[in-house]
Amino acid sequence: MADLLYFASLRETLGCGKEQLDLPENVSSISALKKLLAQRGESWAESFTGNTSLLVSVNQQMANDQSSIENGDEIAFFPPVTGG
Repeated sequence: MADLLYFASLRETLGCGKEQLDLPENVSSISALKKLLAQRGESWAESFTGNTSLLVSVNQQMANDQSSIENGDEIAFFPPVTGG
């Protein structure tokens, strides 16, 4: 199982801060995981489809859509930090 973490406004939008997910065999990249999560419903689709500003880390290392993932990984999603 992979540990999925959702932070800041993403957590509020999804109504979920963390979960464990058994990654299917065909989900081995961040891109594939986003597609899987987007199938959960409207707020999930809005958060994970075409959201190029969404940041992600795998095992506390910054990652991108092509990054490989596997069960046992910690995968965190968070919106970009803004400030002034």
